[in-house]
Amino acid sequence: MHPFFPPGKLPAEHLARLLRRYGRADARLVIGPCPGEDVAVIDMGDRYLVAKSDPITFATDEIGRYVVNVNANDIACSGAKPHWFLATLLLPEGKTDLPLVESIFAQIAQACTELDITLVGGHTEITYGLERPIVVGHMLGEVAPDRFVATSGVRAGDDLILTKRIAIEATAIIAREKEEALKDVLDAATLRRCREFLHDPGISVVREAQLAQAAGQVHAMHDPTEGGLATGLWEMAQAAGVGLEIEAAAIPIWPETRLLCAHFGLDALGVIASGSLLIACPPGDTPAILGALNSAGIPATVIGRATEPEAGCRLLTADGAQPLPSFARDEIARLF
Repeated sequence: MHPFFPPGKLPAEHLARLLRRYGRADARLVIGPCPGEDVAVIDMGDRYLVAKSDPITFATDEIGRYVVNVNANDIACSGAKPHWFLATLLLPEGKTDLPLVESIFAQIAQACTELDITLVGGHTEITYGLERPIVVGHMLGEVAPDRFVATSGVRAGDDLILTKRIAIEATAIIAREKEEALKDVLDAATLRRCREFLHDPGISVVREAQLAQAAGQVHAMHDPTEGGLATGLWEMAQAAGVGLEIEAAAIPIWPETRLLCAHFGLDALGVIASGSLLIACPPGDTPAILGALNSAGIPATVIGRATEPEAGCRLLTADGAQPLPSFARDEIARLF
């Protein structure tokens, strides 16, 4: 009997094997399904059609905002403009009423409006066996072929830039989903601030992706989501076939985030992290990209560099180099 998988992403080695076995070639498929790449890319002649699908399974509060933003982020990380969105709403039997459904639709509509995206379709149903709403998003965008950026584009010698700070999404989710348990841990103002991380600094990276690409040469972009910053870095390294050296002291984190993770015994490097953008670029372009982001009010930091693959993925700490942590599932799953 095979062991059951824990909650979270299917282990990359199993996913890769399944995709090799069941994938199908297509002459117009520029990028198909493979671990490390978050979008599919289809050659439409004068442009590429970029497609993305991602669900929201941890959050329940403002789930409509989450689902638009996380899908738009991956489209933007490819250099494309997100244009069209479809949503599949799966709603729990015995817990779904009109105000719940309307609130999710309103959240999706508001997030689409903010990013100039059009809701073009989807599916909505009340189904059995669910404890909470689940929304699966499908986003389509377009990009000129010479502007497309793949996660696999990282090159040895590239700087790795991180925007904002890590675990923005996790901070918002923990504060929103565990508010009662945190009332004796954080004062009301701090807890309210953590809840608002969803909006400020926000979980969208669309604007910073566009700014970075306009400011300099970008070899790859990736938004660390499920599995946190560490998983996002592993995905970039594996897709590109490079090693990484990450400076632990350079990784920016809010004190509130550190406190929340410590309270629940979570590793901040492994909690869901939408809202930060990883950018790989030649060192010569780093100052221009950092300048453009900082001038737009988006903090950005060089946290490491890409190396030759034989060096592996390492986290450089005050105690010396150690392997970059890896997580079989997102740390935040342990709360649910």
